Amino acid sequence: MNESFRQEKAALPDAAENADAAPVSGKTAALIELALAVGGFGIGTGEFAIMGLLPDVATSYGVSVPEAGHVISAYALGVVVGAPIIAVLSARLPRKTLLIGLMSLFALGNLASAFAPGFLSFTLLRFITGLPHGAYFGVASLVAASMAAPNRRASAVGRVMLGLTVATLLGTPLATFFGQMLSWRSAFVLVGTIAALTALLIGLNLARDKVEESASIRRELGAFTRPQVWFNLAIAATGFGGLFAIFSYIARTTTDTAGLPASTVALVLVVFGIGMNVGNILGSRLADYSLKGTIGGMQVFNMVVMTTFSLTAANPVMLFICVFLTGCGFAACPAVQTRLMDVAADAQTLAAASNHSAFNIANALGAWLGGLAVAHYGYGSTGYVGAALSVLGFFVFMISLLAERRSMTVNKA
Repeated sequence: MNESFRQEKAALPDAAENADAAPVSGKTAALIELALAVGGFGIGTGEFAIMGLLPDVATSYGVSVPEAGHVISAYALGVVVGAPIIAVLSARLPRKTLLIGLMSLFALGNLASAFAPGFLSFTLLRFITGLPHGAYFGVASLVAASMAAPNRRASAVGRVMLGLTVATLLGTPLATFFGQMLSWRSAFVLVGTIAALTALLIGLNLARDKVEESASIRRELGAFTRPQVWFNLAIAATGFGGLFAIFSYIARTTTDTAGLPASTVALVLVVFGIGMNVGNILGSRLADYSLKGTIGGMQVFNMVVMTTFSLTAANPVMLFICVFLTGCGFAACPAVQTRLMDVAADAQTLAAASNHSAFNIANALGAWLGGLAVAHYGYGSTGYVGAALSVLGFFVFMISLLAERRSMTVNKA
């Protein structure tokens, strides 16, 4: 066995190695993972479908498209705010109860969004709907990891995340299609229905777990006293910003920089979605071998790919290749999620949920910096922004390694 692999596994906290739930059979574990992935599929579909339906929403409420875009920001704000708050306040809740509650809130939020009478109420409902997003993925990852062998936890987390990546490939186009053919409101009815189905599947397949006696709000807040938690959240907030910098402006890059027809944009998005799914699957397996190696290695991978993206964006063939490889950059996600659970020790729920707050910060940061680059240097420049953010993510990663090594040296002394 590789030495670095042994060192990483030896450093894991007991909470990460020993599941607090009763042992489950392989079939039951698969059903639970499927139920959790369905929830990820619903969340991913609901988060991204609105981007293709903004013109319809704007027309319906009599606002401009840029104004309608505020609902995307409202949802992202809900994710950032909701993940840590819900994780802390639910410290004494069984995970099964919490997951069902989160999916129920997500279902109600989407169904209510479909019937919102005005733009203000619609915006408020998108904020509320975003609240359970991060906490759901955090708790779902913990449940999946608790059912897996210590050296297969990242793969289990990746299978839950597969719901999110498949949503970019199938769910979002499907919801957008129904939204454009019928009404944008039907897309939210569809997402709400998927969420309700998830709550039902979780209720049927996941056994009720016992809350640890030591679980408390204070213990969960303890996650934020650990420097490694902050380092890994910073890696997520910066290192993944490049993916969003490129993705946010990929449509205009395709038409304006590569000179391809507008009809090609859908195909480019499909290629991006395929890349995310490939990255998620391969990244999960790499993370089982070495969490830190996968996190650091993917930052270097992104630097090269995103720089190449900007250098060759005018070439249609290279555009497709780089878009696919940019999507593959999602490979670091299961590793970062699992690593956060490790370094958080007995405060895993808050750390795991906060990871998705960090991803939404990356979304906002990448889109903002990408927009600044576009305004001054054109759409092909977004790759340089992504590469710069990956350099920053790698820098934070190296600092985290040095801090961890120093901490281990002090403890030995």
